[in-house]
Amino acid sequence: MQFVQGLPSGVYVGQTRVHHAKAQSSAQPELVGFNLALHVGDDVKRVQQHRMALLQEFADFGVNKMTWMTQTHSTICHTINEEIPFAALEGDGLVTQRKVHALMMMTADCLPVVLGNADGTEVANLHAGWRGLAQGIVENTIATMQSQPTWAWLGAAISQPNFEIGAEVKLVFCAKYPELETAFQGSEKVGKFYADLYAIARYILKQQGVETVLGGDQCSYRQTDEYFSYRREAKTGRMATFVFMA
Repeated sequence: MQFVQGLPSGVYVGQTRVHHAKAQSSAQPELVGFNLALHVGDDVKRVQQHRMALLQEFADFGVNKMTWMTQTHSTICHTINEEIPFAALEGDGLVTQRKVHALMMMTADCLPVVLGNADGTEVANLHAGWRGLAQGIVENTIATMQSQPTWAWLGAAISQPNFEIGAEVKLVFCAKYPELETAFQGSEKVGKFYADLYAIARYILKQQGVETVLGGDQCSYRQTDEYFSYRREAKTGRMATFVFMA
């Protein structure tokens, strides 16, 4: 398993790939690979085996808890430490101050953003599609944290040349942040643009005082052997971005 370099001591961040040694076989060709989502029509037992395989890998670092959620393209963020909710949490942001607790976020083109403070005593994980970014999932997650995040890591998302959106999406962002005009390139199609999720996230993070932003150099759509992509194939699996403090 590969971890992000350059983070505070004891903080581990990474993202799963399509290929994994513990990936179970699938009767559905479009879901072949290390899918971690229960909501895409995959066999529930298969997905749970994948999740348990991850937990076993994390256990080498002392991890004894893993929190997933039902993601809804919202701005809802939860702080989860000792308590384990009976019902699945709904929302798109997780914060913890508890060590050996892995926060999990699923994506397949949307942007995963991991945040943390300089001391390595608090981390957050959030799911940012364009709706979440526009509505404030980054801002809400930072507001939920007890300390100011000093770094962020951007996982694999769809890159600008492959992410065509309508003029209404550009308008939503530019009405809120006029400076984001540069994050959109014109398309040959009338009323269409190409949006740069990475540039949008970097701008918002900078506005929120996050000084160091790592990652943001992958493309879930183009890198077919590494990542699932909803835009590439509507029925597909999901990667998981994770963060935990050992």
